[in-house]
Amino acid sequence: MFAYGVKRVIQTRSWQVAGELVSRVETDERIVALTFDDGPTDADADAVLDVLADRDVPATFYVNGKDVEGNASTMRRIIAGGHEIGNHTWNHRRMAFVSPSTVAEEIEPTDDVIRASGYDGPLTFRPPHGQKLLTLPLYLAKRDRLTVTWDVAYEDWSGSPQSSGDIVDATVENTQPGSIILLHPWFGRTSTQKSIGPVIDRLKEQGYGFVTVSELIG
Repeated sequence: MFAYGVKRVIQTRSWQVAGELVSRVETDERIVALTFDDGPTDADADAVLDVLADRDVPATFYVNGKDVEGNASTMRRIIAGGHEIGNHTWNHRRMAFVSPSTVAEEIEPTDDVIRASGYDGPLTFRPPHGQKLLTLPLYLAKRDRLTVTWDVAYEDWSGSPQSSGDIVDATVENTQPGSIILLHPWFGRTSTQKSIGPVIDRLKEQGYGFVTVSELIG
């Protein structure tokens, strides 16, 4: 029973033991935040950023520090496009059973490379896989750092074939006012890349507008 309880605390996207966490914003306004995790990768930049630019949609990118330095041109494009950037750790490691020094080693250098890229906007944090237990939330709470998770994420990680249509249908069906939508478009994930435009188009047809995470939270 204890192990089950610990697992629930680690995996829940709507609560943590300390500090502020947001997985969705309660609002009657038809606005949502589109977020992307991992990367970035220069090889996939056109497939992600051109779609957003063509539709004049801002997004929030939770990036890994190890990928920021080697993909500087994509970071510049993200910043120039008026998008928000968040911290997703350096190595994308699971952050449940970790020491305070490990937390610092994953977060602080990532903050540094994001700022060094020229980004000067709000800098929220998203734990890889949404996992956290005690050390990470305490570190974030002490520094008044906001944890952002999500309420809409329908990519299939089981290894089963999944088309962009599958991702689009599930994402649109489960989105509601104030949702934070999560997609993983980097590292050649073409099904996800192809879903971005249709997700935006269909939600716009339903009267939704898109804002960054910080704008959604207000």
